[in-house]
Amino acid sequence: MDTPRNLALLVLNKQAHKFITVDTCLDEIFRQNPNLNRRDRAFLVHLVQGVLRWRRRLDWIIEQSSDFPIKKITPPVLNILRLALYQIYFMDRVPESAAVNEAVNQAKKNGARYIVSFVNGILRNICKKKDDVDFPDPDENPVLFFSVFYAYPEWLVDKWFKEWGSEFTEALLSAENRVPELTIRVNRLRLGRTALIKRLSEEGVHGRRTDYSPDGILLENFKGRVDELESFRKGLFQVQDEAAQITSHILNPKPGQIILDTCAGLGGKSTHLAELMADNGQVMALDISLKRLVSLVKNLKRLSIKSIQPIVADASGSLSSLLRLKFDGIVVDAPCSGLGVLSRHPDGKWNRTEEDVRRLAIVQETILNEAASLLKTGGKMLYVTCTISKEENEEVVKRCLAENRDLQLENIKDHAPEWVHDLVDNEGFLRTFPHEHHMDGFFSALFIKKE
Repeated sequence: MDTPRNLALLVLNKQAHKFITVDTCLDEIFRQNPNLNRRDRAFLVHLVQGVLRWRRRLDWIIEQSSDFPIKKITPPVLNILRLALYQIYFMDRVPESAAVNEAVNQAKKNGARYIVSFVNGILRNICKKKDDVDFPDPDENPVLFFSVFYAYPEWLVDKWFKEWGSEFTEALLSAENRVPELTIRVNRLRLGRTALIKRLSEEGVHGRRTDYSPDGILLENFKGRVDELESFRKGLFQVQDEAAQITSHILNPKPGQIILDTCAGLGGKSTHLAELMADNGQVMALDISLKRLVSLVKNLKRLSIKSIQPIVADASGSLSSLLRLKFDGIVVDAPCSGLGVLSRHPDGKWNRTEEDVRRLAIVQETILNEAASLLKTGGKMLYVTCTISKEENEEVVKRCLAENRDLQLENIKDHAPEWVHDLVDNEGFLRTFPHEHHMDGFFSALFIKKE
């Protein structure tokens, strides 16, 4: 059986292909290596996520320590170096000698003798000058400094500088580099939050109430697999970040209503909406991916939810010809750049570009326009993204209002529970930020169809 370090290298090499996500690669590795124990699985994930989280800084150190241009280092060799450097700089419990020796062994398996010498030489040289990294001058080029020091692409640092200012951006960059703790949502159809915290305690898991969502529990220092918990298998909770939980409370669906979730994915919001409706009514969970909806159906069985109807369809297509009815409420959790969830998905730093932000904004607007045609008079439509990008948030909202004169933008404070109000800005939008609210970065806007 391969070691966690070798499997981590395999994942990083596969992930170099832009259209393969880290989660997909890790799932494949776990299927192929079912005998990996919990500790090795955790170490493997830690290595992969850590390298991706700090890749820009690791590459800078490599550039500063080698006469060989980094662009000419092949991806497999570069990933060997990154893995070793991550352990050297960010994992105190791993001896530097172990990190170097394992990297040399990986080089022996993957390259010629000169590559082995190159890897060995550069790593031992870095270890000698470990604390003497020469970072860019923050006064001369603050964008480059933040990009290298906090390990983000320059285009994103520059974008956030312009939108939010340097002080806000620095706090945001730092927060999105933290390893997030796991947040779950109690299945309110089965029991209350206090009862679930007690059940988790009996399983050796410490949970505490989330600061805002009345359904959320933060699992503190949880290191295991959540699907191995008896309370999970019995459908007592669903994994979902607090920010995502809050959005369903903004729509505030009522029993007996008909609700549409246009981009349902694995069903986090769909199942929450059904729970808020006491599983009385109908939630149509629409998604373009059959695979995701198959997982959603398995989730419905586990959670004992019966009011959700999965539909395979493209939300950016002609929804009015597909669904010949009007809805009381619609959730448009549109595909976005995911810049608010980089702590959970650090590969998103390197898989997104400025062009992606512009392209996705067009997709979001298309889906909103399609969904608006299915809204009842007096019905509510909630637009949600997990990004921190004005092109995908406020600007999409403005264009949607211009296209749909019968839509009215509402102040979320006028519709959401009082505990949400602190998260609503002066324009009536919900905004959560990792560095301010200790949850994912989300944006929400609420529309009502006028008479």
